[in-house]
Amino acid sequence: MRVLVGGGTGFVGGALTQLLRSRGHEVTHVSRRPGPDRISWDELSHSGLPPCDAAVNLAGENVLNPLRRWDDAFRRVVIASRVETTKTLAKAIAEAERPPRAWVLITGVGYYRPSPTAEYTEESPGGDFDFFSRLVSAWEAAAKIPGDGTRQVVVRSGVVLGKGGGAISQMLWPFRLGLGGPVGSGLQPFPWIHVRDLAGVVCHALETEGVRGVLNGVSPASSGTSNADFTRELGSALGRPALLPLPGWAVQGVFGAERAVMLLEGQRVAPKRTLESGYCFVYPDLPSALQDIVS
Repeated sequence: MRVLVGGGTGFVGGALTQLLRSRGHEVTHVSRRPGPDRISWDELSHSGLPPCDAAVNLAGENVLNPLRRWDDAFRRVVIASRVETTKTLAKAIAEAERPPRAWVLITGVGYYRPSPTAEYTEESPGGDFDFFSRLVSAWEAAAKIPGDGTRQVVVRSGVVLGKGGGAISQMLWPFRLGLGGPVGSGLQPFPWIHVRDLAGVVCHALETEGVRGVLNGVSPASSGTSNADFTRELGSALGRPALLPLPGWAVQGVFGAERAVMLLEGQRVAPKRTLESGYCFVYPDLPSALQDIVS
């Protein structure tokens, strides 16, 4: 297939591009600047969709950038980087003379309300209780295109773990030095997925004709993982203690109260439809995922 990938030059995009090309697909990126095997968002807006069999959007500013203050200006950047890029791609798909067969959007499990006990599947309600849940609702609504000519899939991703990027990239050095530990109480659920599996779920959705609708992009073991479990397993994989907690007040001081919820609370999410669709996880449990990352 010829696959067009918005935001394909980042951490997840790199893993997806590598997987798609290893399976014989051609990949073109949509990014801020044109170049080899890429077009710009402006080109896409003005010239329409290039010939392709599938499209994916991964674009989105890092919400947990500690160098950006959580103010109205940054909120607008976060929204535009997700909703506006998705609208641009969806509009191009809807107006294409030969639309792609599949259209996949990656959003987040922030759609579901944080809870220490409730377990969510793809059918669970959500999307209207705080800034981030409403953001996911707007993001997914922006992807909708009329008709049945193009299969539409949404992958709600958990915390992405992998080498060279994602959540672990900023944690490794403190943990290697024995300075790691749980965030806040450590009791909050920790929905996670290895980057190879997130790329794998997207690739599976593109290649499998029967896949439509929402898939949860979390590992099968994710719903039973707490933040304390994650930090303990990461310390074990590195052969280091992980006993120094990061207090909730410190997290709120760095990120602000609204963003801190993403770290101090969490959701128990199960990949029910993802498994039913036939996807087989490469890293279904935390020890195997972390061993791959730290090796």
